[in-house]
Amino acid sequence: MAKGYFIFTEDIHDQDGINAYAGKAVPTVIQSGGRLIVAENNADVIEGKWHGSRTIILEFDSVDAAKAWYNSDAYQAVVGERHAAAKSNAVIVGGFEMPGS
Repeated sequence: MAKGYFIFTEDIHDQDGINAYAGKAVPTVIQSGGRLIVAENNADVIEGKWHGSRTIILEFDSVDAAKAWYNSDAYQAVVGERHAAAKSNAVIVGGFEMPGS
């Protein structure tokens, strides 16, 4: 089964607010079996335009697990704090699996 990745780009306008959100959101990720694998400020953009000043990538055991985390009561209780502190884009993508493996 392919891993699931939740990718956020954030244009933060309230650093204290995003820090408070992260302190509440990260435990929900861990409780859901997720792992924070990237938390990068000011990515080195090689081509095109990139949204925001921070990129976050979370890894889950599957796309369904990533969706379950996002839709969980625990995460939904804090997601509004991210929306208040940053303009965000968010996607869930499936990891690549080599055909026949």
